[in-house]
Amino acid sequence: MTKRRLIRLVTCACALLLLLAAETRSQQRSASAASSRPNIILIMTDDMGYADLGSYGGKDIRTPTLDRLAKDGVRLTDAYANGVLCSPTRAALISGRYPQRGAIETALGPEGTRGLTVSGSSLPQLLKNGGYRTGLIGKWHLGGTVTGGVKNGGPRAHGFDYFFGLMGSHVDYWHHNRGPGSEDLWEDETKISMTGQYLTTLITERSIQFVEQSASAAQPFFLDVAYNAPHWPYNRPDRPSPAPGSGAHVTADAENPPTRADYAAMLEAVDSGVGRILQTVARLGLTDNTIVIFTNDNGGEWLSNGGPLFNRKWTVWEGGIRVPAIVKWPGHIRAGSVSDQPAITFDWSASMLAAAGVDVPTGYEGINILSILEGRAPRQERTFFWRSAPNSNRTQQAVRQGDWKLVVDANHLLLFNLRDDIGERHERAAQRPDIVRHLRTLLADWAHSVDADAKAVKQ
Repeated sequence: MTKRRLIRLVTCACALLLLLAAETRSQQRSASAASSRPNIILIMTDDMGYADLGSYGGKDIRTPTLDRLAKDGVRLTDAYANGVLCSPTRAALISGRYPQRGAIETALGPEGTRGLTVSGSSLPQLLKNGGYRTGLIGKWHLGGTVTGGVKNGGPRAHGFDYFFGLMGSHVDYWHHNRGPGSEDLWEDETKISMTGQYLTTLITERSIQFVEQSASAAQPFFLDVAYNAPHWPYNRPDRPSPAPGSGAHVTADAENPPTRADYAAMLEAVDSGVGRILQTVARLGLTDNTIVIFTNDNGGEWLSNGGPLFNRKWTVWEGGIRVPAIVKWPGHIRAGSVSDQPAITFDWSASMLAAAGVDVPTGYEGINILSILEGRAPRQERTFFWRSAPNSNRTQQAVRQGDWKLVVDANHLLLFNLRDDIGERHERAAQRPDIVRHLRTLLADWAHSVDADAKAVKQ
């Protein structure tokens, strides 16, 4: 071998080694970036009252896990749902926009009905595009089909890698149906039968499996744990329902109607389940790099405790829209803090994307609340809008800007200062007609905007 040829071989070998070293450093940087991105667990209950948790003033329901979550993170006093009932709020979470823009402001049907339009910019899809493993375990209630579809698909069409749960509004907790022939329990695209197993427990166990599998894959994850409890039927975890579809709304049994104790047992099962999920996160060493957000989808039902709030689900009064919200993010949010920063469901959508390092689309209407809760950004005054479902007993609309809230209930204009009057007992429209005019104009402009978008969706 000539000296020149030897020099060329050595030079090529050195170049190859440098290339491999550069590629290794690139892979290490990518792995480091992936590991630095936080895992996200969003836990949403269904129809829970504002004051059902001990950390929000509850006295008769044992919720040690969620109360501990509040001690380890921040508890929000002025958090809201985007809707007065299930589907609109869930649509706001997935789309990042007012649900009325997508023509969703009432409860949607089960699998196979018109659903939330697939946009390509949904929360789970954007997180999935950003390298996250995404899962929805629990309640969907946004219509569509589990097999996807071009326009109105189910969870997987909107970007969830994995789905386990129900497509509709409610099921019997033990038989997973709304009566004979209406089974509604799915795993991805397959309808399954697990009769005799309590649904809250199943949701917990599948959530644990999802966390374990994501950790094993060393992939950041977004897990939407959508417990359907304590939504009726009021089936207890320690008392199997006697027949498929048993457990009606108010009187599951005319002689033995459900009680607050039944409701408490259901919520305590959720609290226990959340505890098991968080224990799994700790066991896998993920706690310090996991954001946990807990909230609810609308005001409570008749067995719930609304505390100081007036009215309940289906209404735009505070009892129908103000919800508990707790956030834990070790090293970012001060433990044991309380915030009166107003927030609403689609703020969590924007916040989770921002925390994951994913660009928030310009069409999203929420803001990054996490930066405020971290103390990196100042408190912001917010303006929120609500409207009752079209098939409600009477039309209601509301707007909150700062501390002032205008309620339009039928033909009545009612003004409240929520900072002084959280229970909406002292009506002040006559004293501040200027604020009434201003808020009424905002409400009319908002309605015109969302209705125009809804019309385009329906065409």
